[in-house]
Amino acid sequence: MNYQEKCEKLKAIMRQYASEDVMIAFSGGVDSSLILALACETSKDRKVYAVTLHTMLHPSAELDEARAIAEEMGAEHMVLRTDELSEADILMNPEDRCYRCKKYLFGKVADLAKELSVMTIMEGTNEDDLHVYRPGIRAVREMGIKSPLAEAGMTKEEVRRLAAEYQVSSSNKPSTPCLATRFPYGTELSYEKMQQVEAGETFLKKFGFYNIRVRVHEDTVRIEVDSDKLAAAISNKNEITEYMKKLGYQYVTLDLEGFRSGSYDKQQK
Repeated sequence: MNYQEKCEKLKAIMRQYASEDVMIAFSGGVDSSLILALACETSKDRKVYAVTLHTMLHPSAELDEARAIAEEMGAEHMVLRTDELSEADILMNPEDRCYRCKKYLFGKVADLAKELSVMTIMEGTNEDDLHVYRPGIRAVREMGIKSPLAEAGMTKEEVRRLAAEYQVSSSNKPSTPCLATRFPYGTELSYEKMQQVEAGETFLKKFGFYNIRVRVHEDTVRIEVDSDKLAAAISNKNEITEYMKKLGYQYVTLDLEGFRSGSYDKQQK
């Protein structure tokens, strides 16, 4: 299918789902934002619930951004507070962390949907996600959560294109996976360690980097930025090194391969 055919298929899927009250697991990223925009457009007099999971595993600013986008679209925004480290059995960052976490989080969403008599829950997996290491997708499928973008075959690039056409404010927002992805599998996680990573990545944004990852190897950080930004990172190495050491890291390195989504996953295969 070409882009226009996929768009038509996606809209048809959304018309079907939004013919009744629906609930969307809403992070505020481009994938879930596009689903929310389409649900609000097609829902008519049905309710659209945008449920954001307030978790310490994601940057704190994400919650405020999600709230603003949901209100902008006219959805009913709801927040569920979670504690994955103590309740989802992921303290030691197991290889199936994403599966365990999704199972826990969507269990919370499903409980809320049941309370509100909502039969259809949706989330933002796209076509590209089906071809990389995403163990959380198994939990989504086991629980009967709908993934309209993947059903329509929409790639990430196509999602961004359609979101821009709908003037979704997050259409060009970089992906922000959970902070546990910054640590090797088998590493004991803590909220303090993840807050350090969040602080480091927030600092790096001031240099204009788009994709940023601060990967932690005990007392060493491995910084990933887009390949065309490596020179900029090197030119600001003194300021970056000083800040990272203030956070408590002893060694500060720059990954010359540049940004790669899921680089720890690649090492595990």
